Order: sequence, then C-alpha cells, then structure tokens
Amino acid sequence: MAIARFRPFSSNLDPFRDLTDIQSEMNRLFDGFFGRPSAAVAAERVWPPAVDVYETKDELVLSAELPGLNEKDIHLSITGDMLTLRGERQWSQEVKQDSVYRNERWFGKFERTLPLPIPVQADKVKATYRDGVLTVSLPKAEELKPKEIKIDVL
Repeated sequence: MAIARFRPFSSNLDPFRDLTDIQSEMNRLFDGFFGRPSAAVAAERVWPPAVDVYETKDELVLSAELPGLNEKDIHLSITGDMLTLRGERQWSQEVKQDSVYRNERWFGKFERTLPLPIPVQADKVKATYRDGVLTVSLPKAEELKPKEIKIDVL
C-alpha cells in the first residue's frame, strides 16, 4: 500500500507538484545522510495560493484567494504566455510564536506561475483586489474574438 501526502487544496493546474515533492524528499534524505543541513530548514517554504481560471466571451479571468494581504504585498506579471503571481504574507507580530497551539494558515512567500491557455492583450490587463480575492481580467487577443458574419439574402 502506498502512502500519499494529504493535500486538502490540491489543484489540477500544477501537475508537476508530486515530482517536486519527491525531489524535495530525496534531497532531504541525501542531505541528512551526508550531514548537510536539510534544504527544508535552510530555505523558506513557498506556498501556492488557490487559483481559479475561466473564460468568458471577451476575456480570460483569474481569481486567486489571498486573504490577509494588502495590494502592495501582491506582485503580478506576464511574460509571454505565462502569468506569475507572487508576494509574501507576514506573521502577525501581535502573537508570539511560542504561545501558539495551532497554526494552519500559511505564512511566508508565495508564488504561482500559470500558463495562459489562449493569447491575451497584455497591455490591457486589469487587476482588482477585494475581500482577500484577487481578480485579474485578461482581454482575449483580437484574432480570437468571434466575429459576426452578415448573411445576404438574394
């Protein structure tokens, strides 16, 4: 019987996540064997925010859950056909870490790079952030928009 890591918020948009986890576990195993510090201890863990992507008649829309952040903590960029979302959620200074009984929210850096399934107009992208949800509207490239063809009656 195989043991699988529980992921309550797994995403179909990132098919290589299991391979990355296997590589991380193998690196940790070999680093521990050879006496080097574990990569997990040396580097901060990067958490992926939950993202929905859907298409309307005129645009591609991305919606990402980023609660507890300010818009200045979120960075969005497009390079070619890839959209990158990155930022950092800071630990609340009001609570001391040694007095915490349970900590299930992710803190630290986050990053998601998503391939865009269709060409978009990068210069007309609009992003809004409200109630912890980032919504990015990516207008479709003109050649992809449906065009009405008038039929002449003879």
